[in-house]
Amino acid sequence: METNDVVKAMAALAQASRLEIFRALVVAGTEGMTPSALSDALGVAANTLSFHLKELTNAGLVAQERSGRHPPYPAQFARVNALVGCL
Repeated sequence: METNDVVKAMAALAQASRLEIFRALVVAGTEGMTPSALSDALGVAANTLSFHLKELTNAGLVAQERSGRHPPYPAQFARVNALVGCL
């Protein structure tokens, strides 16, 4: 993993709400969670959640599945493992 990618991922996780969202997605496993499920579980407003999910997606830590009306966001475990390997 390139140094810039590591910095980008760590910067995305260096915010309390994003870290909480990321932890919930890791616990959810490979199936991920839909934005509405995340919002309900964490008590985060939909527009705020959308912003944080975009940041986590841009950092490569989560992905948006393109299926159905309410696609889940799974954590990208291969990317997370690569990040941990760089620390």
